[in-house]
Amino acid sequence: MTQSTVYLKVRRVDAATVAQARQATVADVHEAMGVAGRAALLGARMRPIREEQPRIAGPAVTAYCWPGDNLMMHRALYLAEPGDVLVVVCQAELSGAQWGDLATRYALQKGLAGVIVQGCIRDVDQVRALGLPVWSTHIWPIHPDKNGHGMVNAPVVCEGVTVRPGDLVVADGDGVICVPRDQAPEIVQAAVAKMRKEDEAAEKVLAGAPVWELSGAAAIYARMQVQEIDAAFDDTKGDLA
Repeated sequence: MTQSTVYLKVRRVDAATVAQARQATVADVHEAMGVAGRAALLGARMRPIREEQPRIAGPAVTAYCWPGDNLMMHRALYLAEPGDVLVVVCQAELSGAQWGDLATRYALQKGLAGVIVQGCIRDVDQVRALGLPVWSTHIWPIHPDKNGHGMVNAPVVCEGVTVRPGDLVVADGDGVICVPRDQAPEIVQAAVAKMRKEDEAAEKVLAGAPVWELSGAAAIYARMQVQEIDAAFDDTKGDLA
């Protein structure tokens, strides 16, 4: 890469969809997407940096950073708006920290929803104490430079998933998912409806209903014609007599 490209504007997923998405879990959004939901989940290395970290949802603002450098992260952070989710990618993940204490303080001042980092974050004790929701693939304090080329608010591939500026990002304790902006309203509505059905099922479980039946497993199992034997597997039934 010989030059940098920074887009100053982002076409964001609408605010009503974002508000509704905050009610939905990553698992439910994933399932509401059908087969496409598998490809929308960021890789399992992407983990929240603290337990009981709040669920977030918001439009993506993206940064692609040169190895060992986080200049483009800072530019993206400067351009981000309240409620945005900053998605930072450095493919040379261990070459330099992309996120830390001062960036966290500034993000909180700006009202960002959270940060997703493919790469290192540092100052993790301070970041945890400050409370900004952050997901990352690595924690390591290696020093970053601030003179490298990259991209801001262009599509990036983060943990195997293409994230476009303005796409809906949802993150919780399970991980992170990216929903294309134009599909987000329909998918979020389906995810919230699914959650409501699960809430109803939870009430039935509390009343004593077996998950074996509520989940549909019993009906599927019945169609499989499984051989069941009313004995222990090592019951000899007199064979050694």
